[in-house]
Amino acid sequence: MTTSLTVLEIVGPWKLVPFFITCIIFFVLFANTPASETSTPWFYCIVKCLPIISLMLFVLLHFITTTVNNSYSWHILIGLIFSCLGDAFLVWEKYFKLGAVCFSISQICYLMAFGWTPFDPYVAIVVFGVGYLGYSYLSTSLHGVIRYMVAAYIAVECTMTWRAVARVQFSDDLASQWTKLSACLGSIAFVISDLKLAIDMFKGPIPYAHVGIMVTYYAAQFGIALSVVESKAG
Repeated sequence: MTTSLTVLEIVGPWKLVPFFITCIIFFVLFANTPASETSTPWFYCIVKCLPIISLMLFVLLHFITTTVNNSYSWHILIGLIFSCLGDAFLVWEKYFKLGAVCFSISQICYLMAFGWTPFDPYVAIVVFGVGYLGYSYLSTSLHGVIRYMVAAYIAVECTMTWRAVARVQFSDDLASQWTKLSACLGSIAFVISDLKLAIDMFKGPIPYAHVGIMVTYYAAQFGIALSVVESKAG
């Protein structure tokens, strides 16, 4: 625990300030205005991407200012880059499929960072079970190629979430493994955000969908990005 706090002090909480400021700016300007309703899509796109760009800089600065040198941070950074591209594409409905592909790549990058140990098949059963239920609910409203794209995306996201959750040993002291817990909670928030988005898009509008999607999405990326602090793959 002492080591974790020491590393956090080296990283410096101030490096996260831009993320919180850009999140506040986004919600002040667009909390009640989804991309489909904005009259300034390019401005919306820039403001929407700024929090993720801030997290990219946080991860990069962490890598530069510490002696930790492993592939974990690089995989998270690349995942954030593809997430940022996905954010941009999703602003325009005609680029939805490209956005989905970018987010799939980001999920694979996070998956590669989390690694495969401990394996924990019981977590896999629970996560994939939830994914199957979610897809079963959505599938009646999916048609054509999008049906297979959603299935593939859910499979990738469930794998990523399984690996993030499996890394946390709940029988041990959670305080000593807070970076793994951060990634775990971030991955779960990612699932919640995507589920809200899918239901709102394919099943019908849900109340306050936009703000709910974005709050959980930014929380997800924050949790995953924060996990680079004193983290090693596996």
